[in-house]
Amino acid sequence: MVIHKNLEVIQKCQELISKWLTDIGLELKPEKTRIAHTLIPEQSEDGIAGFDFLGYNIRQYPVGRHKSATNSQGRKLGFVTLIKPSKHTCKKHQQSIKTAIKKHKHSSQIDLINELNPIIRGWCNYFSFSDAKVTRTFSKQDKLIFQKLRALGVYRFKKKGLKGFYQEYYRKIGKRNWVFATKGANPLILLTHDEFSCSSNKLVKVRGDKSPYDGDLVYWSTRMGRNPELPNNKALLLKKQKGKCNWCGLYFRNGDLLEKDHILATALGGKNDFSNYQLLHGGKCHNEKTAIDLTKIRDKRASDFIKELFLEWSKVKFTWINDIPVLVES
Repeated sequence: MVIHKNLEVIQKCQELISKWLTDIGLELKPEKTRIAHTLIPEQSEDGIAGFDFLGYNIRQYPVGRHKSATNSQGRKLGFVTLIKPSKHTCKKHQQSIKTAIKKHKHSSQIDLINELNPIIRGWCNYFSFSDAKVTRTFSKQDKLIFQKLRALGVYRFKKKGLKGFYQEYYRKIGKRNWVFATKGANPLILLTHDEFSCSSNKLVKVRGDKSPYDGDLVYWSTRMGRNPELPNNKALLLKKQKGKCNWCGLYFRNGDLLEKDHILATALGGKNDFSNYQLLHGGKCHNEKTAIDLTKIRDKRASDFIKELFLEWSKVKFTWINDIPVLVES
């Protein structure tokens, strides 16, 4: 994918890419190659604005000044850029939903929900960096699933009709009506696309001077939450803390020693759970935190000893003589 504001530059790039591919025995596929304008359809080869890439459709739409995007100087551009699932991707997703429902045509509701939920969750997570909610794509997917489930109800409840199907499989849970869920105190609920949040503004662009092969463990672990050269728990903590030390608040730099620490020390009641771990700078930050923890542990042990001593003395009779407790014989 090549993006530039000048058409001549794009055409020149296409020539250079074609020549480079020819030298290694490859070529650009005409059916997969097109030059398109993201805003003006007339400037596209096929008269269609925008383009599809990795399942996404990227296009700009003309809008009024109140909804218009702005440039870095705050000037109104007169359009808004929307990134949404492409039509082909939506059709493919609905086909997988249809296949799953058809597969469980005679199965229990639990089996059907367990089959559909991972499909819905995975699709929504993939498009979490899109404007699918703004364009109502998620709502449309939920409507299409409802129609497919209704068709299943027509097949299963030929005598009782759709009313019997709705009474058997749909519930009111909290403030939500028409929830496809099982019966019981802890129902298994079918996920909806609208439950998932998404926004194209959440995506943080990769810095121009960064590459996955530059060896910067801190940057890529903070961004992705995983790195083959770093333990998974440390990589996830880096992403959770957004690359900052939880003690001093400064960013980790490449080459810094990363120390995993308990937020609440185990001697103070903390657990060995991921939620109770944090990353600190090795050395000063970790030493300061450990020193404070040791002080709290000593205070706690002293307090526990006094409580235990008081409990033992409360079991016997004694009297105070010259500020000394003396046991009284019964």
